[in-house]
Amino acid sequence: MPLYRLKRGFSVYPIIVPTKYSVKSFNFYIVEDGDYLSLIDAGIDSDECWDQFINTLSEIGYTLKDLSQIILTHTHEDHIGLVNRILSLREIPIYAHSKSIPRLKLDKGFQALRIKFYKQLYDEMGCGESGTRQIERLLKGIQDREKYTVHADIIPLSKTDRISGLQVIETPGHAPDHLAFYQAEKKWLFGGDHLIGHISSNAIIEPDLEGKRLLTLKEYIHSLETCQKLDVETVFAGHGRQIFNPKDLITMRINKIHQKSDQIMGLIKRGVSTADQLARTFYKDKYQSQFDLVMSEIIGHVDYLEVLNKINKELKDGVWHYTQA
Repeated sequence: MPLYRLKRGFSVYPIIVPTKYSVKSFNFYIVEDGDYLSLIDAGIDSDECWDQFINTLSEIGYTLKDLSQIILTHTHEDHIGLVNRILSLREIPIYAHSKSIPRLKLDKGFQALRIKFYKQLYDEMGCGESGTRQIERLLKGIQDREKYTVHADIIPLSKTDRISGLQVIETPGHAPDHLAFYQAEKKWLFGGDHLIGHISSNAIIEPDLEGKRLLTLKEYIHSLETCQKLDVETVFAGHGRQIFNPKDLITMRINKIHQKSDQIMGLIKRGVSTADQLARTFYKDKYQSQFDLVMSEIIGHVDYLEVLNKINKELKDGVWHYTQA
């Protein structure tokens, strides 16, 4: 098991749980800073994750009773899986972005707002029956997610905060509540899903707390640029291997985003005018198998092209149609 030491009393113990999915692994980290024993993210809700977590604690001479706090990069299910299992055995504080709170609490008003947002979104993007089926999946997902509802207090973090020797960096894009944690002394970044070595992170379309669509792809590019300005040599990623000297990878990710925007712009020039048509044309078979991610990707790009004043849009019979500006 790799052991990374920043300074006397500060150590990081990665917990890497392999998976057959494209993400390759679920990664979370025990951090010992001399004063606190913290858990950054919490994997998925599985016995394998739990056993590796408990075994790692034991190997470094600790038990669950020694854990001081849980720090979350964001609230996707593969990063919060063990939170309630830990809380059922030990009451400790949870730290996350303020935007994480209605998500972790499964706030009914916010859940209703999200369903309304996605229904209108898929209607206006021309998704028809595919959109209706996705709304049904979202409604079922709310029921399935009940077990992840956190009933403990959640302490909000923002970009001005430090915790356990780590500077909080707001990195929205993949998720509105996404945070990264920077240790300047050794040039390390706990990056969650902001940057993954072997695959690109989706900038998933989400509403803000008032139900307005966030420009997630624009936010994601800005977050990549923010991290590129940091002096980072190692990224402890949420999936896959750790990333060394990430500046070139960040540049590549930004370039590929622009390349994809150019490809989508090319389709619009050819007369493919709705987001649904763009998704079907660009992603083909993936349109059905990964509908939510595909639509999120396309909508993110047309929003970005609109911000760049490269396209115009017109509402026809309740559906947005895009044309070259």
